Amino acid sequence: MTTVPAGVGRRHRLKLLYIQPGTTTFAGIERVVDTICCGLSERYPDEFEVDVLYVSVHKNRPAGDRKYTVIDSVASGRIGLMRNLRRIIGSKDYDLVVVPQIEPAVICMASCIGMRRKFAVHLHGNPRFERSHLKAKLLFLLMKAFFLPRVSSVFGTSPRQLEDFKALFNSTRPQYWVPNPVRKFENGASHAGSEAGRVTFVNVGRFSFQKGQDILLAAFERLCRQRPNVRLKIVGHGEEEAALRAEIARLGLQGLVDLEHHPDSPQPVLLASDVYVSSSRWEGWSLAICEALRFGLPVVATDCEFGPSDILVDDRLGRLVPANSVEGLSEGMLYYCDHLAAERAHADFRRDFIDRYSEERVVEVHAQALRSAVNA
Repeated sequence: MTTVPAGVGRRHRLKLLYIQPGTTTFAGIERVVDTICCGLSERYPDEFEVDVLYVSVHKNRPAGDRKYTVIDSVASGRIGLMRNLRRIIGSKDYDLVVVPQIEPAVICMASCIGMRRKFAVHLHGNPRFERSHLKAKLLFLLMKAFFLPRVSSVFGTSPRQLEDFKALFNSTRPQYWVPNPVRKFENGASHAGSEAGRVTFVNVGRFSFQKGQDILLAAFERLCRQRPNVRLKIVGHGEEEAALRAEIARLGLQGLVDLEHHPDSPQPVLLASDVYVSSSRWEGWSLAICEALRFGLPVVATDCEFGPSDILVDDRLGRLVPANSVEGLSEGMLYYCDHLAAERAHADFRRDFIDRYSEERVVEVHAQALRSAVNA
């Protein structure tokens, strides 16, 4: 009888390390990474060994065990962070290290100089807008001048976003479109909307310059002069909350606009609203738009780079309006005030459409991109 040595005949599991952003809130990017890594670990346990590194403490991070291996390593200061990155990345023969965004990718690769590892940059935003401050400009320069050859692959949430990266860095690195997964909600089909005779608009996202809630408030004030029975809910968190509250008071919108916090799920506010509004100055994709479509809501969105135009590819899904335009956004909202009853007939189409970005399908796309990136 011949004894087969341990490991012979077994397929080598690809060792993956995903790095979570060094942020404080478990929101868009953090939730995407968590969902993808849980899906990969659950659906492909014999193919992928998935570790996820958390370099900061996130508020509202999901409790309980994850499907992947969690590595918590919080350091104080940039030097401590780089030491931790080098130690952890060097602790296992990872086949691929996936890092979100350009700045963290440069820091990660700089930490591992002299170490043979493959890195994938996972784009979530707009590279041109995100190099606005001095530190970002320096890190972008380092990426272009020194670290781009160390990037084995570039993952992006939008095809246009990937083309922009290619042009910005004169990159010839392999690129893969990996859309973000859209979660399902319990009772998501039982949409109630607002009370009869009223149209409630909703916006979900960080309170920030990028998300353009200041433009939204100006557009809504203009709409209120034309249609009195409208309301607006802005849901999220962020450093601009005080400024938004001050702007609501300045425009005389108290009682018509609510700022709300739903840290775990936007379901309550989406169920009670009629139309979703995205006022962003730029995006990488837009999970918020996709989640609104999951509830059958029509969408008014600024045609910014990138995301909204990749998603709203049919008039039954929503309307694109010029970016940074108070008038355009207001007119888009006015359209739904006057056509809401007819637009509700397309709710099932919206729900069915967004299934193309279901967690199951998107995890499969990510798995294929990872296989290609490792073998590139």
